[in-house]
Amino acid sequence: MSKPAIRVQVRSALLALAALFAAPAAAQQLTTAWPSNVGPLNPHLYAPNQMFAQASVYEPLVKYRADGTVEPWLATAWTVSPDGLTYDFTLRPGVTFSDGTPFDAPAVKANFDAILANRARHAWLDLARQIDRTEVTGPLAVRLVLKAPHAPTLNELSLPRPFRFVSPAAMKAGGTTASGIAAPVGTGPWRLVETRLGVSDTFAANPTYWGEKPGFARLVVKVIPDPNTRAIALQTGEVDLITGAAGLIPSEAFLRLRDQAPAFSAALSPPLATRVLALNSARAPTDDPAVRRAINRAVDKDTLVRTVLDGLEPRADFLFGRDVPDADAGLTPYGFDRAAAETLLDAAGWVRGRDGARAKDGRPLAVELAFVGTNAQQKAIAEVVQADLARIGIAVRLVGEEESAILARQKDGRFGLIFGETWGPPYDPASFVSAMRAPSHADYQAQKGLPDKPMIDATITAALAATDPQERRRLYGRVLTALHEAAVYLPISSAVAIEVHRPTVTGVRFGATLNEIPFAAMRPGPGR
Repeated sequence: MSKPAIRVQVRSALLALAALFAAPAAAQQLTTAWPSNVGPLNPHLYAPNQMFAQASVYEPLVKYRADGTVEPWLATAWTVSPDGLTYDFTLRPGVTFSDGTPFDAPAVKANFDAILANRARHAWLDLARQIDRTEVTGPLAVRLVLKAPHAPTLNELSLPRPFRFVSPAAMKAGGTTASGIAAPVGTGPWRLVETRLGVSDTFAANPTYWGEKPGFARLVVKVIPDPNTRAIALQTGEVDLITGAAGLIPSEAFLRLRDQAPAFSAALSPPLATRVLALNSARAPTDDPAVRRAINRAVDKDTLVRTVLDGLEPRADFLFGRDVPDADAGLTPYGFDRAAAETLLDAAGWVRGRDGARAKDGRPLAVELAFVGTNAQQKAIAEVVQADLARIGIAVRLVGEEESAILARQKDGRFGLIFGETWGPPYDPASFVSAMRAPSHADYQAQKGLPDKPMIDATITAALAATDPQERRRLYGRVLTALHEAAVYLPISSAVAIEVHRPTVTGVRFGATLNEIPFAAMRPGPGR
């Protein structure tokens, strides 16, 4: 090791120690809980990496804002050529990775090169397919050249993965990241310093961070798989806060804690995504459009959201909410109508037997509904759907498996019905519909059996390249209309995020997306 490298490491260690001793002992640690470990935190790969943790360690060129715009981040400015093919970025000066490596144009190019060397893995994201090359045009200047215009380029550069930056010194030989990295080293406000499998992950504040410094010296994420146990940990003071998707604690626990102010503070985010069941159009019996439409009419979603979700999430009627950009296609909801569902099945030849179950040509009307077995919320929703469909003669077998097994089913199509969600901002609608064309999510498999699947995919491609806003909106409308009429989704509710915290922490707020938690903005509270 060279002497300059040693000096950098010593300086970083001294700064970290100074940060630890500068704060009172009680203010050093912020503790939260998550269902699993955060993973190895490779910014260019996916599960088991948890997105909130990747976004805490790694940063983007531009950052998505809650108002739908993007703001400068690691890039302070950019220009786009008139033909939409060239993006020139000016990088923020004085930024270093937490190992002391400079964040500069060569580092940015090294990261893009590593991502594009594994391009097939990122085929779900159209930007990964559209980038032709990157060029270093100055010490702090980078050019991104596309093969074709791509309207959501800036939004997709802001995502938690894969277009974030790891220190080139942490890459493997040859500048690769596809098979792993040496260490999770980013420019962000936090550094992962310890992982105890099944127990916890510990992050330390990055003492050389260029932006606003975290208010805590350490962030400890305890691994607590069970939602009820997470709620108890919050009640007993084992953790300071729970924040993230609504299912992190049971909805009744959220309501109970919300009513215990000032001992606890609690809030709900605005709707951020849509909770859906995907219906497999390529697998019997959901290959029958009448069955899919009957399912959409048979589930009493108002009762479901009131009883299972305790009214925390509003009913959803479409794949995207009407306020999602380019997504209001003027569609008519299917609506709950059990008699209409029965009529659809009768007309399609699905006949009730003496036991009430339906069959056609000797084939029973039975489907599998797959869900994450440890997700109590999914299980409860699945049981309501099972009961509602039984009333119209559809038998539903519930399949609860670990998350990795459910992900495998989504990719290979081994499902009749399966849980999913749209991805919320900034993915919706562009990135989400873009991924429908690749067999990496349930959406592709759900649509695979549709006769107009080639038209849907071609229209998505045209929408992503459309530079005229009205034309882009028209094309998205065509896609969403086709999917709605094909009934390959059963929208359930509009997913929200929750946060519940003790007086030991202040400054708790929601991020602009479901996948980013602004831990760095939190500060010790008077209760600490």
